[in-house]
Amino acid sequence: MKRRVVVTGMGVVTALGCKVDELWRRICEGHSGVRLFSQFDASRFRARFGGEIPDWSIDAYMSPKDAKRLDRFSQFALVAAVDAVQEAGLDFAKEDPFRCGVIVGSGIGGLNEIETQHGKLLERGPEKVSPFTIPKLMVNAASGQISIWFGLKGLNTAVSTACASAANAIADAVTAIRYGTADVMITGGSEAALTPMAIAGFAKMRALSERNDDPQRGSRPFDLDRDGFVMAEGAGAVVLEEYEHARNRGATILAEMLGCGASADGSHITQPDENGVGAAKAMELALADAKLNPRDIDYINTHGTSTPLGDKAETKAIKTIFGPHAHEVAISSTKSQLGHLLGASGGVELVLSIMALRNGIVPPTINYETPDPECDLDYTPNEARQRKMSVVMSNSFGFGGHNASLVAGTLRNGD
Repeated sequence: MKRRVVVTGMGVVTALGCKVDELWRRICEGHSGVRLFSQFDASRFRARFGGEIPDWSIDAYMSPKDAKRLDRFSQFALVAAVDAVQEAGLDFAKEDPFRCGVIVGSGIGGLNEIETQHGKLLERGPEKVSPFTIPKLMVNAASGQISIWFGLKGLNTAVSTACASAANAIADAVTAIRYGTADVMITGGSEAALTPMAIAGFAKMRALSERNDDPQRGSRPFDLDRDGFVMAEGAGAVVLEEYEHARNRGATILAEMLGCGASADGSHITQPDENGVGAAKAMELALADAKLNPRDIDYINTHGTSTPLGDKAETKAIKTIFGPHAHEVAISSTKSQLGHLLGASGGVELVLSIMALRNGIVPPTINYETPDPECDLDYTPNEARQRKMSVVMSNSFGFGGHNASLVAGTLRNGD
């Protein structure tokens, strides 16, 4: 029999706030965290804006000397994880460290370090490359640093499936607890890819919005005039526990993880299946895993990146699975406010989905101005709405054809 898995802590690092309550308030108020880049001179770039975290500092968590040993994406992940553990009220000194683990997803990993050290190599030679280069750039560096911070000795892995990374990581963590590998898992995703190489590469693919004269209106999921996604950085982490473990220690349970689904498009390395077949399958599998019907879902936090092809494909996928209920279920894309956090998006968006569940508020899709006939669902345009909820879904789809869907809800059986 599968064990039940619950969420007891959440943490975020985003352009709209680095505390969950602050982020949720600003999301509900309809703010945008998108701004012109300040980390580098982007004047020659096609896209010159994104969901950048201004004045980032980890000083409240560690010394500047220690911080230099972590790439920006690992710093984000660690801060989100520490905050999530604090909310969960966990004292790992009282836990079996071999029953506690970490799985963190990232689409790109330590790209800041790669670009910095490559520059040193070309300009000053191999002896000037930092000895911390490899430990900083590894995709698994974030999960490793979190386990070291808390002294955890259980399952520790990293997931890299592009923009589905965090959702796949969370699903793996759910599985570990369900089948007895662990009792506690810290999981989610982190990304810090607002670098010259990444922006140039994504822009050259014509994947990014080029609305440089009005950055805060650049991310406009499902709108007819959308012209690409807006890159962002940050992290989202959750603490998952086996239900009885959480109850026995008197933890506050924020939500229950009910279902996970994953699939592949198997068709193109960057373009989604035009009919959303893979995305639909991920949602179908998540519902089956949760033993729920489409009508049981109250809210979908969509992948909704603001690309012409992606938003249309996801709309078709929702219609395929939800049928007539597709026009009744609450839908929105919080990427309209945060931008696209790539491999971290599924972590942040699960946190926001759980906040929606707990507060009975559907976050808005801002910048929705001109309806697209091929995207004809109710995307909660521009203003948050109140709605009673018991089950929510979060979708994440990535380059490579990776699709993941998570379902969370209030505790079942009256518990």
